[in-house]
Order: sequence, then structure tokens, then C-alpha cells
Amino acid sequence: MLVENEAGKLRRSIGLTGLVLYGLGVTIGAGIYVLVGETIVRAGPYAPSAFLLSAFVMGFTAASFAELSGRVPQAAGEAVYVEKSFGIKWLTVAVGLGVLIEAMIAAAAIAVGSAGYVGELIALPAEILIIGIITLMATIAAWGIRQSVAIAGAMTLVEVCGLLIIIGLGLASDPGSIAELPASLAPPIGDLPAISGVLAASMIAFFAFIGFDDVVNLVEEARNPRKIMPWAIGITLFIVTVLYVLVSFVAMQTVSVAEMSATTAPVSLLFERLTGLPSFAITMIAIIATMNGVVIILIMAARVCYGMARGNRLPAWLGVVSPRTQTPVRATVITAALVLVLALFTPLDTLAETSSEVLLIIFTIVNLALVRFKLRGVPAPQGIFTVHIIFPIAGSLCCIALVLGAALAGG
Repeated sequence: MLVENEAGKLRRSIGLTGLVLYGLGVTIGAGIYVLVGETIVRAGPYAPSAFLLSAFVMGFTAASFAELSGRVPQAAGEAVYVEKSFGIKWLTVAVGLGVLIEAMIAAAAIAVGSAGYVGELIALPAEILIIGIITLMATIAAWGIRQSVAIAGAMTLVEVCGLLIIIGLGLASDPGSIAELPASLAPPIGDLPAISGVLAASMIAFFAFIGFDDVVNLVEEARNPRKIMPWAIGITLFIVTVLYVLVSFVAMQTVSVAEMSATTAPVSLLFERLTGLPSFAITMIAIIATMNGVVIILIMAARVCYGMARGNRLPAWLGVVSPRTQTPVRATVITAALVLVLALFTPLDTLAETSSEVLLIIFTIVNLALVRFKLRGVPAPQGIFTVHIIFPIAGSLCCIALVLGAALAGG
């Protein structure tokens, strides 16, 4: 039996380590294991610069989220930030629904990528694999936040180790190649095709950084969130940036663009090429990484549903919390069902690009929410992390520029 959301409360059981592992899990699972191939196809030898550009854009917005998580420590973060700043109900609902839509699209994209890796080991139709993956991950997400985050944390450690193996093998096979890294991070100013490729790839690469915004939606389940949330956001962004730049550098040094465009399991191909060994082990790691991304996004999306329902922005029955698991089970089930529909009927690259476009628009509005807080002189609670107003201004401008740049490059 379930109790109504007024009686049900989310359990505060997550510390800094759990938040960082959560952020890394959703970010890495969504990113490098699924989209390194597509990024290299679009940016070629400058794939690392596409990831670096996306990290730069994310940096300003991450700083804004770090302050807002202290100002408004509630689930359904983005929607609540906009509501508290602008006080416009339709805008609040639009942002909240945008976050939900983006999360479901992202989870669908990762599930499709995960099915590609599972398909390397199990000869079943992709549709069957996608259904099994989403059903299993939804069950874990509904189980309980402590159990879910513990499983996600363990899976995250495995997927990070997989990337470190790839980086170590790649650099060891050609130690002198590291001298070429700076050039791959900065396309020549006059090379318009290279710059266009980086901008076109940046929208895919941006998807690979989605994660820190998911962390803030666990604010009601974190211990001492005003202190640890900014650290969790910053540590997550720093680690994934270093990993993405190095893995994409090793990949474009090792595998051709044509080979990357032809595979549904890019990291497995990379491992096999570097070692000459069967790719079973790294494929298993990739499966863990991508499934981890799915379960973590389902956890986040259910919390957004819960938070919006509790604030009377969605039907109240979506805000019901199970007394047995202390999780929003109904919201988890509905979210998983919609993810399944998207995963079965939409191509991977379309899912990733659409998710990025929606999220960049949301990030622009969230940055402007912090700008408005500061212009109105709303004091920040004592002891929270704060940034200068230039950060949210730069964040909103960078998000708009990335959308326009990618659109022009694609056109």
C-alpha cells in the first residue's frame, strides 16, 4: 500500500561519495560509452575539442546549479528554481516538463546504446533487449534509494575502471602521441570545416556531460546538501572532462572514422584494437556503464515527477511515496514506460541531439533565474556556495551560442 505524498518523505541517506558516484554514473554511462563514435564521426581528429567545448559551456551552468541547490534545496530542482525566481506558473510547469522530457529522451538513448553492447553477446532482436534493459533498471530504481545508489555506485566504479584501462593501453601503445593532444584541443582558426565539425559534434558531446543537473534532484535525499552538493557537482564535471578528452583522443588515434561509424559498440571495438584480445570483458563493462546510466536517469526523473506533483504542478498521485521502499514508485513506472516507447521508435543520434537541445534551453532559463535572484537582491542563505553574477550570465549566453552554433553547422 502507498501513502500520499504529504505523509511520505524521502530518506536522507546519501553522502558526498554517493552523490559523486551518482553523477559520474549517469554522465559516463550516457556519454563516452555510447557517443564517442558519433562524436569522432562528426569532429574527426578534433573530437577532444568538442568535449572540451561542451565542458566549458557546462562549467558556468554547473556553478549556477551549485548556488541554486543551496538557495532552493528541493527536488525537481530546475522547475523549483524557476518558480522561486520568476513566480510564473506556466514557465515553471514548462521547465519541469522539459526536464522530464529531456530525461526520458536521454534514458532512451542510453538504453539503445546499451542494447548495442548486449547485442554483441546475446543474439536477440534489439527491441527485446531494450525492453529487458528498461524493465530491469526500472525495478532497481523503484527498489529503494539507498540500494539504488549503492548499486549505481558499484557500477560506476566498474565503468570508470574500464575507461582508465582504455586510456592506459592507448597511451602506452604510443607514448609519443600525447604530444598531439594540444593540437586536437584547438582546431586552426582558419580551418572552417574543422570548426564546423567541432560545432556539429558539440551537441552530441554536450549530451555526454548531462549528469550534474541530475545530482541536484537528490538534494532531499542528501545529508547536509548545502555543504556537499557544490562539491559533488564540481568533482563530477572535472573527472568526466579529463576522462572524455583522453578517451576520445586515444580513440581517434586508434580507430578510423569509418570503423567508428559502422559499430554500435565503439568502446568494445577500441579495446579489441588496442589489445588484440576478445572484447568480452570491456563489453561487459560497457553494458554495466550504460545500464547504470539508465537506472540513474530513471531515479532522477521519478524525483522530478515527485517534486512537481508535491508542488501541485502534476497530478497528486504521481507524488505518492511507497512506505516500504520510500521511493516514488508510481512516478518511476510511468517514466520507464515512456522511456521504453522513445527507445523503441527513435534513432540514437536523434535522441541525443534532441535531448541536448531541450536541456540547453532549460539551462538558459535556469541561469537567468539565478541572474534574477541576484538583480532583485534576494540574499543567499548563510554558508552556501555562491558565484558572481557573471557566471549565470555567461552560462545563459554559452548555452544559446552552442544551440545556434550547432544549428548553423548542421545546416
